[in-house]
Amino acid sequence: MMLHVTVVWSDGQGLWEERPCELSSGATIADALKTVGYPLPDTQTIDVGIWGRKKTLDHPLREHDRVECYRPLKVDPKLARKERFGRQGARTAGLFAQRRPGAKPGY
Repeated sequence: MMLHVTVVWSDGQGLWEERPCELSSGATIADALKTVGYPLPDTQTIDVGIWGRKKTLDHPLREHDRVECYRPLKVDPKLARKERFGRQGARTAGLFAQRRPGAKPGY
């Protein structure tokens, strides 16, 4: 029995590739990456998963799985949001940005 699997990865911001492949029953994530020609990732720098859930390279695949390679984040999302909020200022962001003239604070 053959499994139909899709392998997805991104090389840069906004650039991604999606390749379908057929594998024999009992294939692993590593087998799928080899089949499409993607170099096996160093597990210290790149994570892999299926449908958004982190898995190991030896995880067995099922029919219609979507294998994904995750690049490390360049910026911590919490830190980026904090810096963005600091640049905008407290009065120009969120609920307080569109306050009606003469309204109570926070409304």
